[in-house]
Amino acid sequence: MKKVLVIGSGAREHALAQAFLRSEQVEQVIVAPGNDGMTDTGLQRAAVAVTDLDGLRALAVNEAVDLTFVGNEEPLTLGVVDVFRAAGLQIFGPTKVAAQLEGSKSFTKRILDQYQIPTAQSRTVTSAEAAAAAVTEFGLPIVFKLDGLALGKGVTIITSAEDVTTYLTALYTRQPQAKLVIESYLAGVEFSIFSLVGQDGVVTHAPLAQDHKRRFDHDKGPNTGGMGAYSPVRWLSDEVRQQAIDTLVMPTIAAMAKEGTPFTGVLYTGVMLTADGPKVIEFNVRFGDPEAQVVLPQYTGDFYQLINDLLQGQAVVPEWQTDDVYIGVVLAAAGYPEAPEKGASVPSTSEIAPLAINYAGVKAGLASGGRVATVVAYAPNATAAQAAVYEKIDHLPTDLQYRHDIAYQAVQHEAESKD
Repeated sequence: MKKVLVIGSGAREHALAQAFLRSEQVEQVIVAPGNDGMTDTGLQRAAVAVTDLDGLRALAVNEAVDLTFVGNEEPLTLGVVDVFRAAGLQIFGPTKVAAQLEGSKSFTKRILDQYQIPTAQSRTVTSAEAAAAAVTEFGLPIVFKLDGLALGKGVTIITSAEDVTTYLTALYTRQPQAKLVIESYLAGVEFSIFSLVGQDGVVTHAPLAQDHKRRFDHDKGPNTGGMGAYSPVRWLSDEVRQQAIDTLVMPTIAAMAKEGTPFTGVLYTGVMLTADGPKVIEFNVRFGDPEAQVVLPQYTGDFYQLINDLLQGQAVVPEWQTDDVYIGVVLAAAGYPEAPEKGASVPSTSEIAPLAINYAGVKAGLASGGRVATVVAYAPNATAAQAAVYEKIDHLPTDLQYRHDIAYQAVQHEAESKD
Protein backbone atom coordinates (compact mmCIF):
# COMPACT_ATOMS: atom_id res chain seq x y z
CA MET A 1 0.00 0.00 0.00
CA LYS A 2 1.14 3.53 -0.82
CA LYS A 3 1.73 6.59 1.33
CA VAL A 4 1.25 10.13 -0.02
CA LEU A 5 2.37 13.50 1.32
CA VAL A 6 0.30 16.59 0.48
CA ILE A 7 1.95 19.96 1.21
CA GLY A 8 -0.38 22.72 2.42
CA SER A 9 -2.99 23.46 5.05
CA GLY A 10 -6.22 24.58 3.40
CA ALA A 11 -9.44 23.25 1.93
CA ARG A 12 -7.63 22.58 -1.36
CA GLU A 13 -5.20 20.26 0.41
CA HIS A 14 -8.08 18.58 2.22
CA ALA A 15 -9.70 17.88 -1.16
CA LEU A 16 -6.39 16.57 -2.53
CA ALA A 17 -5.97 14.24 0.43
CA GLN A 18 -9.48 12.89 -0.10
CA ALA A 19 -8.79 12.35 -3.81
CA PHE A 20 -5.75 10.23 -2.96
CA LEU A 21 -7.57 8.35 -0.19
CA ARG A 22 -10.18 7.22 -2.73
CA SER A 23 -7.43 5.23 -4.46
CA GLU A 24 -7.37 1.55 -3.52
CA GLN A 25 -3.58 1.78 -3.65
CA VAL A 26 -3.27 4.47 -0.96
CA GLU A 27 -3.27 3.53 2.70
CA GLN A 28 -2.32 6.86 4.25
CA VAL A 29 -2.10 10.53 3.31
CA ILE A 30 0.01 12.91 5.39
CA VAL A 31 -0.86 16.60 5.11
CA ALA A 32 1.80 19.08 6.19
CA PRO A 33 0.89 21.09 8.11
CA GLY A 34 -2.85 20.59 7.55
CA ASN A 35 -5.43 21.92 9.99
CA ASP A 36 -7.56 20.59 12.84
CA GLY A 37 -10.57 20.00 10.60
CA MET A 38 -8.78 17.22 8.71
CA THR A 39 -9.90 14.12 10.62
CA ASP A 40 -10.66 11.71 7.78
CA THR A 41 -9.80 8.05 8.24
CA GLY A 42 -6.34 7.45 6.79
CA LEU A 43 -5.36 11.13 7.00
CA GLN A 44 -2.53 12.20 9.27
CA ARG A 45 -1.25 15.73 9.93
CA ALA A 46 2.40 16.68 10.39
CA ALA A 47 3.42 19.99 11.96
CA VAL A 48 5.90 21.02 9.28
CA ALA A 49 5.57 24.48 7.72
CA VAL A 50 5.21 24.75 3.93
CA THR A 51 8.33 26.97 3.88
CA ASP A 52 10.50 24.42 5.75
CA LEU A 53 11.83 22.65 2.69
CA ASP A 54 14.42 20.61 4.59
CA GLY A 55 11.81 19.61 7.15
CA LEU A 56 9.42 18.52 4.42
CA ARG A 57 12.14 16.47 2.74
CA ALA A 58 13.02 14.83 6.07
CA LEU A 59 9.35 14.07 6.67
CA ALA A 60 9.06 12.37 3.28
CA VAL A 61 12.19 10.30 3.92
CA ASN A 62 11.34 9.33 7.50
CA GLU A 63 7.78 8.35 6.59
CA ALA A 64 8.88 6.47 3.45
CA VAL A 65 6.46 8.49 1.35
CA ASP A 66 5.87 7.13 -2.16
CA LEU A 67 4.60 10.38 -3.71
CA THR A 68 4.42 14.05 -2.71
CA PHE A 69 1.86 16.43 -4.20
CA VAL A 70 2.37 20.16 -3.61
CA GLY A 71 -0.89 22.00 -3.03
CA ASN A 72 0.43 25.38 -1.90
CA GLU A 73 2.21 27.81 -4.22
CA GLU A 74 4.76 29.17 -1.73
CA PRO A 75 6.95 26.06 -1.40
CA LEU A 76 6.87 25.68 -5.19
CA THR A 77 8.30 29.15 -5.73
CA LEU A 78 10.89 28.45 -3.02
CA GLY A 79 12.06 25.32 -4.86
CA VAL A 80 10.63 22.36 -2.93
CA VAL A 81 10.48 20.27 -6.11
CA ASP A 82 14.21 20.83 -6.73
CA VAL A 83 15.00 19.83 -3.12
CA PHE A 84 12.95 16.64 -3.33
CA ARG A 85 14.27 15.64 -6.73
CA ALA A 86 17.86 16.11 -5.54
CA ALA A 87 17.05 13.59 -2.78
CA GLY A 88 15.58 11.11 -5.27
CA LEU A 89 12.02 11.64 -4.03
CA GLN A 90 9.00 11.51 -6.32
CA ILE A 91 7.10 14.80 -6.28
CA PHE A 92 4.46 16.38 -8.52
CA GLY A 93 4.94 20.07 -9.21
CA PRO A 94 7.09 22.54 -11.16
CA THR A 95 10.70 23.39 -10.43
CA LYS A 96 11.59 26.73 -8.87
CA VAL A 97 12.35 28.25 -12.27
CA ALA A 98 9.16 26.95 -13.86
CA ALA A 99 7.12 28.13 -10.86
CA GLN A 100 7.91 31.70 -11.91
CA LEU A 101 4.80 31.42 -14.09
CA GLU A 102 2.99 32.22 -10.85
CA GLY A 103 5.78 33.71 -8.76
CA SER A 104 6.63 36.50 -11.20
CA LYS A 105 4.01 38.32 -13.25
CA SER A 106 6.76 39.98 -15.31
CA PHE A 107 8.29 36.57 -16.15
CA THR A 108 4.91 35.35 -17.34
CA LYS A 109 4.27 38.40 -19.49
CA ARG A 110 7.67 37.95 -21.13
CA ILE A 111 6.87 34.34 -22.02
CA LEU A 112 3.43 35.25 -23.36
CA ASP A 113 4.73 38.16 -25.43
CA GLN A 114 7.80 36.36 -26.76
CA TYR A 115 5.82 33.34 -27.92
CA GLN A 116 2.83 35.40 -29.12
CA ILE A 117 0.32 33.75 -26.79
CA PRO A 118 -2.84 35.91 -26.61
CA THR A 119 -3.01 38.09 -23.49
CA ALA A 120 -3.63 41.68 -22.45
CA GLN A 121 -1.19 44.42 -23.41
CA SER A 122 1.09 45.20 -20.50
CA ARG A 123 3.96 47.24 -19.12
CA THR A 124 6.21 46.32 -16.21
CA VAL A 125 7.21 49.40 -14.21
CA THR A 126 9.18 50.25 -11.06
CA SER A 127 8.13 53.85 -10.44
CA ALA A 128 4.98 55.91 -10.05
CA GLU A 129 5.95 58.02 -13.06
CA ALA A 130 6.29 55.01 -15.36
CA ALA A 131 3.05 53.60 -14.00
CA ALA A 132 1.19 56.84 -14.72
CA ALA A 133 2.52 56.81 -18.29
CA ALA A 134 1.24 53.26 -18.78
CA VAL A 135 -2.19 54.26 -17.47
CA THR A 136 -2.28 57.12 -19.98
CA GLU A 137 -1.35 54.69 -22.76
CA PHE A 138 -3.91 51.97 -21.90
CA GLY A 139 -6.72 54.12 -20.49
CA LEU A 140 -9.30 53.15 -17.89
CA PRO A 141 -10.29 50.74 -16.50
CA ILE A 142 -6.76 49.49 -15.80
CA VAL A 143 -5.37 46.38 -14.09
CA PHE A 144 -2.52 46.53 -11.56
CA LYS A 145 -0.71 43.31 -10.60
CA LEU A 146 1.98 43.11 -7.96
CA ASP A 147 4.88 41.14 -9.38
CA GLY A 148 5.30 38.47 -6.69
CA LEU A 149 3.04 36.03 -4.88
CA ALA A 150 -0.01 37.67 -3.36
CA LEU A 151 -2.12 34.65 -2.28
CA GLY A 152 -4.83 35.50 -4.79
CA LYS A 153 -5.12 39.11 -3.66
CA GLY A 154 -2.50 40.95 -5.72
CA VAL A 155 -4.75 42.05 -8.59
CA THR A 156 -6.53 45.41 -8.50
CA ILE A 157 -8.89 46.73 -11.18
CA ILE A 158 -9.14 50.53 -11.11
CA THR A 159 -11.78 52.56 -12.89
CA SER A 160 -11.06 56.20 -11.93
CA ALA A 161 -8.08 58.55 -12.21
CA GLU A 162 -8.45 59.45 -8.53
CA ASP A 163 -8.14 55.81 -7.48
CA VAL A 164 -5.10 55.38 -9.72
CA THR A 165 -3.34 58.25 -7.93
CA THR A 166 -4.29 56.88 -4.51
CA TYR A 167 -3.07 53.36 -5.34
CA LEU A 168 0.26 54.46 -6.86
CA THR A 169 1.01 56.97 -4.11
CA ALA A 170 0.40 54.38 -1.40
CA LEU A 171 2.40 51.66 -3.20
CA TYR A 172 5.48 53.71 -4.02
CA THR A 173 5.54 55.42 -0.64
CA ARG A 174 5.58 52.00 0.97
CA GLN A 175 7.87 50.33 -1.59
CA PRO A 176 9.85 52.88 -3.66
CA GLN A 177 11.22 50.17 -6.00
CA ALA A 178 8.08 48.04 -6.28
CA LYS A 179 7.72 46.08 -9.51
CA LEU A 180 4.22 46.49 -10.89
CA VAL A 181 2.72 44.85 -13.97
CA ILE A 182 0.13 47.11 -15.58
CA GLU A 183 -2.31 45.60 -18.05
CA SER A 184 -5.03 46.81 -20.33
CA TYR A 185 -8.43 45.70 -19.11
CA LEU A 186 -9.95 42.61 -20.71
CA ALA A 187 -13.73 42.29 -20.85
CA GLY A 188 -15.55 39.01 -21.31
CA VAL A 189 -16.26 35.68 -19.61
CA GLU A 190 -13.65 34.38 -17.19
CA PHE A 191 -12.97 30.68 -16.58
CA SER A 192 -10.20 28.36 -15.43
CA ILE A 193 -8.44 25.40 -17.03
CA PHE A 194 -6.47 22.98 -14.85
CA SER A 195 -3.93 20.98 -16.81
CA LEU A 196 -2.03 18.08 -15.23
CA VAL A 197 1.36 18.09 -16.94
CA GLY A 198 3.69 15.11 -16.75
CA GLN A 199 7.07 14.21 -18.15
CA ASP A 200 7.82 14.17 -21.87
CA GLY A 201 4.86 16.32 -22.86
CA VAL A 202 2.13 14.09 -21.42
CA VAL A 203 -0.79 16.28 -20.35
CA THR A 204 -4.46 15.95 -19.48
CA HIS A 205 -7.04 18.60 -18.69
CA ALA A 206 -9.70 18.71 -15.97
CA PRO A 207 -13.26 19.99 -16.52
CA LEU A 208 -13.58 23.76 -16.74
CA ALA A 209 -14.24 25.69 -13.54
CA GLN A 210 -15.38 29.20 -12.70
CA ASP A 211 -14.67 30.88 -9.37
CA HIS A 212 -16.03 33.97 -7.63
CA LYS A 213 -13.28 36.26 -6.34
CA ARG A 214 -15.29 39.19 -5.00
CA ARG A 215 -16.28 39.07 -1.37
CA PHE A 216 -19.98 39.96 -1.70
CA ASP A 217 -22.99 38.98 -3.80
CA HIS A 218 -23.28 40.37 -7.34
CA ASP A 219 -19.47 40.50 -7.57
CA LYS A 220 -19.19 43.45 -5.19
CA GLY A 221 -16.49 44.25 -2.66
CA PRO A 222 -12.76 43.45 -2.48
CA ASN A 223 -10.97 40.61 -4.23
CA THR A 224 -10.42 37.55 -2.07
CA GLY A 225 -8.70 34.21 -2.43
CA GLY A 226 -12.07 32.93 -3.69
CA MET A 227 -15.56 32.78 -2.20
CA GLY A 228 -16.87 29.84 -4.19
CA ALA A 229 -16.67 27.94 -7.46
CA TYR A 230 -18.48 25.48 -9.69
CA SER A 231 -17.55 22.93 -12.33
CA PRO A 232 -18.03 21.92 -15.08
CA VAL A 233 -18.98 25.12 -16.91
CA ARG A 234 -21.50 23.55 -19.25
CA TRP A 235 -22.67 26.77 -20.88
CA LEU A 236 -19.22 27.23 -22.43
CA SER A 237 -18.94 25.01 -25.49
CA ASP A 238 -16.42 22.22 -26.04
CA GLU A 239 -15.15 24.29 -28.96
CA VAL A 240 -14.30 27.23 -26.67
CA ARG A 241 -12.56 24.90 -24.23
CA GLN A 242 -10.51 23.30 -26.98
CA GLN A 243 -9.63 26.65 -28.52
CA ALA A 244 -8.30 27.87 -25.18
CA ILE A 245 -6.26 24.69 -24.72
CA ASP A 246 -4.86 24.87 -28.27
CA THR A 247 -4.01 28.59 -28.29
CA LEU A 248 -3.09 29.27 -24.66
CA VAL A 249 -2.26 26.17 -22.62
CA MET A 250 -0.32 23.97 -25.02
CA PRO A 251 1.77 26.83 -26.51
CA THR A 252 2.78 27.83 -22.97
CA ILE A 253 3.86 24.29 -22.10
CA ALA A 254 5.83 24.17 -25.36
CA ALA A 255 7.37 27.59 -24.64
CA MET A 256 8.57 26.50 -21.21
CA ALA A 257 10.22 23.43 -22.76
CA LYS A 258 11.87 25.59 -25.41
CA GLU A 259 13.16 27.91 -22.68
CA GLY A 260 14.93 24.94 -21.09
CA THR A 261 12.60 25.02 -18.08
CA PRO A 262 10.04 22.29 -18.82
CA PHE A 263 6.86 22.49 -16.76
CA THR A 264 5.46 19.58 -14.78
CA GLY A 265 2.65 19.72 -12.23
CA VAL A 266 -0.66 21.56 -12.28
CA LEU A 267 -0.86 24.48 -14.71
CA TYR A 268 -3.83 26.68 -13.85
CA THR A 269 -4.70 28.93 -16.78
CA GLY A 270 -6.98 31.83 -15.97
CA VAL A 271 -8.77 32.62 -19.23
CA MET A 272 -10.85 35.57 -20.41
CA LEU A 273 -13.10 34.78 -23.36
CA THR A 274 -13.07 38.13 -25.17
CA ALA A 275 -14.68 39.26 -28.41
CA ASP A 276 -11.30 38.42 -30.03
CA GLY A 277 -11.17 34.92 -28.58
CA PRO A 278 -9.67 33.44 -25.38
CA LYS A 279 -6.76 35.26 -23.76
CA VAL A 280 -4.55 34.51 -20.75
CA ILE A 281 -5.32 36.51 -17.62
CA GLU A 282 -2.80 34.73 -15.42
CA PHE A 283 -1.13 31.43 -14.65
CA ASN A 284 -0.92 29.63 -11.34
CA VAL A 285 1.22 26.56 -10.83
CA ARG A 286 -1.14 24.55 -8.59
CA PHE A 287 -4.82 23.84 -8.18
CA GLY A 288 -6.96 26.83 -7.32
CA ASP A 289 -8.80 27.13 -4.04
CA PRO A 290 -11.85 26.79 -4.04
CA GLU A 291 -11.80 25.30 -7.54
CA ALA A 292 -9.97 22.17 -6.37
CA GLN A 293 -12.86 21.39 -4.04
CA VAL A 294 -15.29 21.14 -6.98
CA VAL A 295 -12.91 19.71 -9.60
CA LEU A 296 -11.16 16.90 -7.73
CA PRO A 297 -14.36 15.08 -6.61
CA GLN A 298 -15.20 14.69 -10.29
CA TYR A 299 -12.30 12.31 -10.87
CA THR A 300 -13.77 8.81 -10.93
CA GLY A 301 -10.56 6.91 -11.62
CA ASP A 302 -7.53 6.23 -9.44
CA PHE A 303 -6.01 9.64 -8.75
CA TYR A 304 -2.79 8.16 -7.37
CA GLN A 305 -2.30 6.12 -10.54
CA LEU A 306 -3.02 9.16 -12.71
CA ILE A 307 -0.33 11.26 -11.02
CA ASN A 308 2.14 8.39 -10.97
CA ASP A 309 1.65 7.75 -14.69
CA LEU A 310 2.13 11.44 -15.48
CA LEU A 311 5.39 11.49 -13.52
CA GLN A 312 6.60 8.50 -15.54
CA GLY A 313 5.64 10.15 -18.82
CA GLN A 314 3.11 7.43 -19.60
CA ALA A 315 0.03 8.12 -21.71
CA VAL A 316 -3.07 8.49 -19.56
CA VAL A 317 -6.79 8.01 -20.12
CA PRO A 318 -8.37 10.35 -17.56
CA GLU A 319 -11.73 9.50 -16.02
CA TRP A 320 -13.85 12.57 -15.24
CA GLN A 321 -17.57 12.41 -14.53
CA THR A 322 -19.94 14.19 -16.90
CA ASP A 323 -23.33 13.71 -15.23
CA ASP A 324 -23.34 16.35 -12.48
CA VAL A 325 -22.43 19.94 -11.62
CA TYR A 326 -20.43 20.55 -8.43
CA ILE A 327 -20.81 23.81 -6.49
CA GLY A 328 -18.63 24.87 -3.57
CA VAL A 329 -19.45 27.77 -1.23
CA VAL A 330 -16.73 29.17 1.02
CA LEU A 331 -17.56 29.89 4.65
CA ALA A 332 -15.42 32.82 5.78
CA ALA A 333 -14.80 34.62 9.04
CA ALA A 334 -16.58 37.92 9.61
CA GLY A 335 -14.32 40.76 8.46
CA TYR A 336 -12.61 38.71 5.75
CA PRO A 337 -10.49 39.59 3.80
CA GLU A 338 -9.34 42.79 5.54
CA ALA A 339 -9.59 41.78 9.22
CA PRO A 340 -10.98 38.27 9.74
CA GLU A 341 -12.33 37.57 13.22
CA LYS A 342 -11.27 34.37 14.94
CA GLY A 343 -13.33 32.14 17.19
CA ALA A 344 -16.57 31.46 15.29
CA SER A 345 -18.00 27.96 15.53
CA VAL A 346 -17.27 25.72 12.56
CA PRO A 347 -19.84 23.25 11.19
CA SER A 348 -19.00 19.59 11.72
CA THR A 349 -19.12 16.95 9.01
CA SER A 350 -22.29 15.55 10.60
CA GLU A 351 -23.98 18.97 10.44
CA ILE A 352 -23.11 19.23 6.75
CA ALA A 353 -24.02 15.66 5.79
CA PRO A 354 -24.92 14.45 3.25
CA LEU A 355 -22.97 17.26 1.59
CA ALA A 356 -19.18 17.38 1.66
CA ILE A 357 -17.00 19.88 3.53
CA ASN A 358 -13.31 20.72 3.17
CA TYR A 359 -11.70 22.53 6.07
CA ALA A 360 -9.19 25.38 5.92
CA GLY A 361 -8.74 27.88 8.78
CA VAL A 362 -9.77 25.64 11.69
CA LYS A 363 -8.17 25.19 15.10
CA ALA A 364 -9.75 23.28 17.96
CA GLY A 365 -13.11 23.38 16.20
CA LEU A 366 -13.14 27.17 15.83
CA ALA A 367 -12.37 29.57 12.99
CA SER A 368 -8.68 30.53 13.00
CA GLY A 369 -8.28 32.13 9.56
CA GLY A 370 -10.05 34.05 6.82
CA ARG A 371 -11.50 31.26 4.71
CA VAL A 372 -12.63 28.56 7.10
CA ALA A 373 -14.27 25.82 5.03
CA THR A 374 -15.87 24.99 1.67
CA VAL A 375 -19.21 23.22 1.50
CA VAL A 376 -19.76 21.23 -1.70
CA ALA A 377 -22.96 19.89 -3.27
CA TYR A 378 -23.57 18.22 -6.61
CA ALA A 379 -26.65 17.53 -8.71
CA PRO A 380 -27.54 16.87 -12.36
CA ASN A 381 -27.66 20.62 -13.01
CA ALA A 382 -26.39 23.84 -11.45
CA THR A 383 -29.84 24.97 -10.35
CA ALA A 384 -30.39 21.88 -8.24
CA ALA A 385 -26.83 21.87 -6.87
CA GLN A 386 -27.11 25.52 -5.87
CA ALA A 387 -30.41 24.87 -4.12
CA ALA A 388 -28.91 21.92 -2.25
CA VAL A 389 -25.86 23.76 -0.95
CA TYR A 390 -27.81 26.81 0.24
CA GLU A 391 -30.59 24.74 1.79
CA LYS A 392 -27.89 23.26 4.01
CA ILE A 393 -25.72 26.27 4.90
CA ASP A 394 -28.60 28.73 5.33
CA HIS A 395 -29.70 26.69 8.35
CA LEU A 396 -26.30 26.25 10.00
CA PRO A 397 -25.85 27.57 13.57
CA THR A 398 -22.74 29.62 12.77
CA ASP A 399 -21.58 33.23 12.45
CA LEU A 400 -19.43 32.44 9.43
CA GLN A 401 -20.13 34.54 6.32
CA TYR A 402 -20.66 33.50 2.70
CA ARG A 403 -21.92 34.62 -0.66
CA HIS A 404 -25.46 33.67 -1.62
CA ASP A 405 -25.06 33.59 -5.41
CA ILE A 406 -22.28 31.13 -6.23
CA ALA A 407 -22.78 29.69 -9.74
CA TYR A 408 -25.28 32.39 -10.64
CA GLN A 409 -24.02 32.43 -14.24
CA ALA A 410 -24.73 28.73 -14.71
CA VAL A 411 -28.15 28.99 -13.06
CA GLN A 412 -29.02 31.96 -15.25
CA HIS A 413 -28.02 30.11 -18.42
CA GLU A 414 -30.06 27.08 -17.38
CA ALA A 415 -33.11 29.29 -16.84
CA GLU A 416 -32.65 31.00 -20.20
CA SER A 417 -32.30 27.66 -21.98
CA LYS A 418 -35.78 26.70 -20.76
CA ASP A 419 -37.41 29.84 -22.16
